[in-house]
Amino acid sequence: MRRVHLYISGRVQGVCFRAETRYTAEEMGVKGWVRNLPDGRVEVVAEGEDHAIDKFIKYCHKGPPGAYVKNVEIIEEAPRGEFEEFYIKYGY
Repeated sequence: MRRVHLYISGRVQGVCFRAETRYTAEEMGVKGWVRNLPDGRVEVVAEGEDHAIDKFIKYCHKGPPGAYVKNVEIIEEAPRGEFEEFYIKYGY
């Protein structure tokens, strides 16, 4: 099991990034959350099997059509097993 905390910058808000990230995570068996930040970035916390997290990170470097990902900051964290699904988180 692996957990990552991602900060994604570029044109990542207003392009369905959160919804597509949720859909992609669910398809890969990744659990966690995604949210928009007030500075224009998208923040993600994700847990899953190593191979699924690797594929998920690759997706986050690309994003949905219409997105332009400039940078993905990846912070490795200890898995906590606290999530039952992947959801969109609102608020900061």
